[in-house]
Amino acid sequence: MSEPLVLTLSCADRPGITARVTSFLFERGGNILEAQQFNDRASDAFFMRVEFDPGEASREAIREDFAAIAGEFCMDWKLALRDRARRVLIMVSKFDHCLADLLYRWRIGEMPMEPVAIVSNHPREAIEHTPLGDIPFHHLPITSDTKASQEAKVRELADRYDAELVVLARYMQILSDEQAAHFAGRCINIHHSFLPGFKGAKPYHQAYERGVKMIGASAHYVTADLDEGPIIHQAAEPISHADSPEELVRKGRDIESRVLAEAVRLHLEERVLLGGQRTVVFRS
Repeated sequence: MSEPLVLTLSCADRPGITARVTSFLFERGGNILEAQQFNDRASDAFFMRVEFDPGEASREAIREDFAAIAGEFCMDWKLALRDRARRVLIMVSKFDHCLADLLYRWRIGEMPMEPVAIVSNHPREAIEHTPLGDIPFHHLPITSDTKASQEAKVRELADRYDAELVVLARYMQILSDEQAAHFAGRCINIHHSFLPGFKGAKPYHQAYERGVKMIGASAHYVTADLDEGPIIHQAAEPISHADSPEELVRKGRDIESRVLAEAVRLHLEERVLLGGQRTVVFRS
């Protein structure tokens, strides 16, 4: 078996797309391992994800030959190695539970990524409970006066490490419009509630004071509109009147870690396709 490939595509919906794609792979000796598609009737758009064994055909040959079909249907498409670990830069502040969870999943082989660097606006001691091993750590403090230069350094690091994805693992700083635009479609943030939700300081204390009966978390792509980017994954957990603010924080840590990890996994496996402000997520 050759190294499996993943083909993802989106375009205006019209008859014959699935037939053309599957016939193309069959004619070149490819064997489809998994295929999912979605016809969005609201936007008249078509989305597809196909995992396949290319057989004797090389990825370069498939890419070159498929370009004609992609042009015919005006597709936005990508052909990637399925099992290649994507290079990820992780940003964190003082709350390191999401970082610790991502690194644990990576170390046991569950997360298909290569963490190339950790960036924090706090010193290494702020996350001393999380072992980083040989992963480079960069302390980039930030103030209102140094925000532009600090963000420029982040972009430089992302370029230096050839990062394919930036993960804000409870990085408690608002990205500028320039930074959000620079990392558009390749920067994932975790928000400590369903969106929209309680904003500002101590969200779980706000939830406690309002007597909520459910808490949740949302992982989304970063855009210039704070916490309004396309949502990748969400989850919730019931709570009761007996839960204290501290217990909400404890439960919140767990759900934030789980939701962010799932969103990152889905992205790394090429399972998330953007359609305007929405995402199409082909789950495994």
